[in-house]
Amino acid sequence: MTIKYFATKTLTAIAISAALSAPSYAAEIGNTKVNYGGYVKLDAMWSDFSDGSLPSSHIGRDFYVPGTTPVSASSSEDAVFDMHARQSRFNFSTATKLADGSDIKTKIELDFIVTGGGNERVSNSYSPRLRQAFITYKGWLFGQAWSNFQNVGALPETLDFVGPSEGTVFVRQAMVKYAVGNWSFSAENPESTITTAQQGRVVTDDASMPDFTARYTHKGDWGNVVVSALARQLTYKTGAADESETSFGISASGRVNFGKNNLKFMLTQGKGLGRYVGLNVANGGVYDGNELHAIDSTSGFIGYQHHWNTQFRSTFLYSFFSADNDTNLLPISGDPTESSMSYSANLLYSPVKKLTFGAEYKVGTRETQSGLEGDINRLQFSAKYAF
Repeated sequence: MTIKYFATKTLTAIAISAALSAPSYAAEIGNTKVNYGGYVKLDAMWSDFSDGSLPSSHIGRDFYVPGTTPVSASSSEDAVFDMHARQSRFNFSTATKLADGSDIKTKIELDFIVTGGGNERVSNSYSPRLRQAFITYKGWLFGQAWSNFQNVGALPETLDFVGPSEGTVFVRQAMVKYAVGNWSFSAENPESTITTAQQGRVVTDDASMPDFTARYTHKGDWGNVVVSALARQLTYKTGAADESETSFGISASGRVNFGKNNLKFMLTQGKGLGRYVGLNVANGGVYDGNELHAIDSTSGFIGYQHHWNTQFRSTFLYSFFSADNDTNLLPISGDPTESSMSYSANLLYSPVKKLTFGAEYKVGTRETQSGLEGDINRLQFSAKYAF
């Protein structure tokens, strides 16, 4: 019995190991399929800032974050070079067939960007961070995933971590989501970013209800169009203050196919969108000492991808963000970002499937309400293998 037990366990382990070594990276244990995937990516970037550079280990050195582009009336031009593999990621997923024929699925995904850890002197160690962790069952999703307000499928293929950073909705967070047909609805984790005179940006977690979204997707052979809506509550409850303001937004995005080529786009407008748009390039609202005022914004992008042949392709991208700041509140809000825009072009080469080498040139500009302006010119080279 002991020999039989260990022989069975050994054969099972060998079968799992063989399955994980197969191209599908899948193993089947009983009624559950297990998958492993991700990619390894090296990025090398030369960044030229018009108004002073960002310090070492700053997030804006790892990828383009529009709200961090330096602006100054006196700083001089500065250039820096960075190289890292922090965007590399991996994920595990399972799919279990139930007795009624339905599936229950899970996914956990990690990467190493936007985290602490070691330093660049010796180890370059970085802590893994949770990207996604969720369960799906009969149309329901429970866990952390991409916001239902965002259309991930509209993001163009770029070497930069996000690409159209100021122009896209970009949020992952905990939620409960239900999808039926072309519709999906969600209740998501609330969080507000508020500008105050005393503390600058304040991140509050005082909302009495979740953020709500609704989304409709229309698909065809020509591509797809997604329209999503967001309603949430901005809050500021600090000391004697107990203020809230309704926030809402709408976003239209999609993809149009032209043979192998495609056009991707997004246009988002709303009141108090804050952290949902442009990697929080603007806060959701301003607290004037008595009331909370939501900030209106408009953002969007358009990107065209052209396949030159079976191995070479390029993406041409334009992205923008514009905030309608209340000038009467400038003594409180300081000198907030009024607008940001960027454009980029790349050339990607895949000698074999899933292996890509590329070069990308990006220009980004940020302007504050007072008229201060700063630019970033970035040349980026990457090598990536997806598995």
